[in-house]
Amino acid sequence: MGGVPRSLPGVLEAYQLTRRASHVGFDWDSLKGVFEKLDEEKREILQAILTAHGVGGSASNKQSALPSANLEEEVGDLLFAAVNVARFVGVDPEIALKKANRKFKSRFQWMESAAAQKGIRFADLPRPEMEALWDQSKEASV
Repeated sequence: MGGVPRSLPGVLEAYQLTRRASHVGFDWDSLKGVFEKLDEEKREILQAILTAHGVGGSASNKQSALPSANLEEEVGDLLFAAVNVARFVGVDPEIALKKANRKFKSRFQWMESAAAQKGIRFADLPRPEMEALWDQSKEASV
């Protein structure tokens, strides 16, 4: 593990770490195990949110305060597990994420343009209309 530079971007560092671990036999037996790890990490994120807000508290998707160290750790674990999925199936996670970023940006710009053609700022649309435009952008193969 010492040969993996800490200066790498996080996704590439995680990819290299999991790849090296795999080469010495520390790997999942099947993709099912990797997905179970993803599910575990999702549950731990939800638990960290509930703990931060108290049981039954409000866990909004727009946090006003800085995330707790525990929540940051759990989100990191989820991202690490997602990189492991990519490695396990033979996909370069950096390339896959870059492509997903471009796709999201293209669809979002399509939505903004569609709203502007109706004389409306995208930000002023109600959420259901935003979702409808999102679906339309996907149908348009943007």
